[in-house]
Amino acid sequence: MQISGRCHCGAISFTALIDPSKVLVCHCADCQQFSGAPFRAVLPTPAADVVMSGAPKRYVKVAESGNRRAQAFCGECGTQVYASDAENPQVLNPRLGCVNERAQLVPLVQVWGESAMPWLWQLQSAPMHCKSSASPLLQATAPAAASSAA
Repeated sequence: MQISGRCHCGAISFTALIDPSKVLVCHCADCQQFSGAPFRAVLPTPAADVVMSGAPKRYVKVAESGNRRAQAFCGECGTQVYASDAENPQVLNPRLGCVNERAQLVPLVQVWGESAMPWLWQLQSAPMHCKSSASPLLQATAPAAASSAA
């Protein structure tokens, strides 16, 4: 599947040919801390299948496994764009939040479940506003209610 994406300010953009069956969610503490969210969704993609415009900054983190992971982000707006091996990356992991087609890319696997926030599974039953907290409130009684609000 062909995708496109960009950082929040538009200084970095990309296109890629991805395999939708590879989308995954990571619940590790690093992904939680880097993203400022309870998990991060990524699209492992061969580096040769990604065309990037703009020059992301990189921060290299040593993972629990000992692997050196480069976290690439926009130096202007701070948007996380992808992660990869620090040296000679063969695979890039674009961040799903940057992808224009993100609503079509359902994660099929989750990793680091031992670090997952225990309340994530309760979100489906939490009421949801259509937009801001001043917008109409939907009662999330069925999965369809939540997906129609997104």
